[in-house]
Parts: sequence; C-alpha cells; structure tokens
Amino acid sequence: MTGTAPLLLRAARGEQVERPPVWMMRQAGRYMKVYRDLRDRHPGFRERSENPDLSYEISMQPFHAFKPDGVILFSDILTPLPGMGIDFDIIESRGPIIEPAIRSQAQVDALRPLDPAEALPFVGEVLGRLRQDVGNEAAVLGFVGAPWTLAAYAVEGKSSKTYSVIKQMAFREPALLHQLLGHLADSIATYVRYQIDSGAQVVQLFDSWAGQLSPIDYDVFAAPYQKRVIDQVKATHPDTPLILYISGSAGVLERMGRTGVDIVSLDWTVDMADGIARLPEHVGVQGNVDPGLLFGTPEAIRERIVDTVRKARGRKHILNLGHGILPGTPEENARVFFEAGKAVNELLGAAV
Repeated sequence: MTGTAPLLLRAARGEQVERPPVWMMRQAGRYMKVYRDLRDRHPGFRERSENPDLSYEISMQPFHAFKPDGVILFSDILTPLPGMGIDFDIIESRGPIIEPAIRSQAQVDALRPLDPAEALPFVGEVLGRLRQDVGNEAAVLGFVGAPWTLAAYAVEGKSSKTYSVIKQMAFREPALLHQLLGHLADSIATYVRYQIDSGAQVVQLFDSWAGQLSPIDYDVFAAPYQKRVIDQVKATHPDTPLILYISGSAGVLERMGRTGVDIVSLDWTVDMADGIARLPEHVGVQGNVDPGLLFGTPEAIRERIVDTVRKARGRKHILNLGHGILPGTPEENARVFFEAGKAVNELLGAAV
C-alpha cells in the first residue's frame, strides 16, 4: 500500500495529526439494525465471530455506515481460550459460560500454550482481509483480553458481580492463580503478535475486570501480567501501538501508565483533564465520552466531544467512548458522534 499511513495509526504513534482520530468500542454490534438482521440469520455468537466471512462482514458494517478512523476485528476476548484447552459458549441472554470452570491444580497443569495459527486461523484471515480492503482509509485494530480478566471468566465460569471465586483463589491459593495468569500472559502475548503479523496496526488490551481489584491487589494480580504481555510484544513488534482499557480504572490510572502501554483508554468516570494530569506525558489517552450521552440530543453529543477534545489538546489523543456503545443507542446518534469527531476543529472554532 502506498500513501499516508492511516490517521489513527499516526496519532497512536505520537505524530502530529490534523485532528484526533475517532472510533468506538463495540462499534460493530447490536445497536445497528444491519447487525441485528445478520444475528437473526446466524444466532450463534461463536459462529458470527469464528466464521471469517461473517466476522469480516460485521467488522466492516460500521465502516460502511460511518467511516470511523479505526476498523476493529469482530471477535471476543474469550476467543483464544479453546486453543489453550478452556472451552466456552456465549448465550445471548446469559453471556459467557465456561464449563467446567478452571479451579484446580490439575486443570491449570493441563492447559496448553496457544498456537494462534492452528487454533485461530479465522482471526488471521479476517485481519488480513480488513487490512487489504480498508487500505489507508482507517487503521485496522486488533484486541485481546488481558490475563486477569480472562482468568476471572475462567475461574468464575461466567460473568460475576462479586468476583468472589477468583478472589478466594487469589487470597487462599495465590500460587495456583499466578500459574494460571502466567500461562494466560504468555499465550496472549503470542496472540497479539499473531494479530499484528496478520494485519493489525494497533492492538487494544481489555482488562475489563481489573477495576474490581483494590490498587494493592492490582499491583499483584493484574499489572505484572499486563506488563508481561506488553514486554513480550514490544520485544518483537516495538513500533505497534498498544492501548490498555480498564472499566472503573479511576483508582489505578497511574499504575496503568507504568505498564509500558502507549495509550491508556479512560472510562467516562474520570475527567479528561484530570486523567491526563495523572499520566506520564509520553503516554497517550483514548476516550472518554460517556456512552449514555448517545441517548441524548445531537447538541449534547457535540458539546461533550468539544469539551473532551479541548481538554486533551496537546496530548496524543484518540477520541472514543469511555466504554462500549450501549445496546439500543439510536444509530443516528452514533452517526452524530462520528461526524462531530471528524468536524471537531470546526466545532472547536465555533465554541470559542
């Protein structure tokens, strides 16, 4: 491919850019009618995410509709688990189910290293097709789950409100949990490298449930394994920007900035100016508009984008939501978000 690198990639690398790039977490999904229609024809989530034709089609739906600056692989953070010997299903009304949950030494000992090319060839195929077809119009984003969050799903066996099972393991059998986290970290690092080699230009790590840890426990059970992934990836792919997102991260922002990531994705509970002040200058920021605002008026959406971008000025910044776009969000408001993000220079000028 020739020409200028995609805007989002240039911004993530810290280059001077004409405006902050814009994309949305969960931008491919059920708020879009075209996705819901496809889901009716293909009701199994694993079919939609593991059939390369369907995953590619879903990944491209928001690009065709809104032309975001990033196109993210349609997949799930649990997708690599079967390649390690942890099977799962995703049930529409219940979410992820892992049976049997991973709770014994024998189960952890039996896990195998992930070979993505063998276990997940559909991921590589979709990323390659996206990269070829999107060209330089948008950056191709890969993503993975971070070790603590994957361990939480594997040990709990499902989504949780209390995380009592994995916290019991953390505080009663820490050696067992550390063994599991280490295995996950090494396999996820391999998976990130595979995604990059297949076409991903930027990769986001989701440690969605690390916000459920106290800072002292984050330092023991989450941050070291985030860093273990990041260090391995940077050793072989030093120029690929990595983004770290944690939901409910206000208490650990400074710690996130010390993991080696290039960009910290802020949730909406932190003011953008405060978040920037708490992170080292070389660390960029992503976010962090409240996804609930997309149920509001176009004027409210535009005003919040202007406020967010103004506060992030002078910093490496990717405009995004502070969480995934919510089901039921009006599609026309998603369009307002993308269009306002692209027109933010004009909006900033009008707001002065």
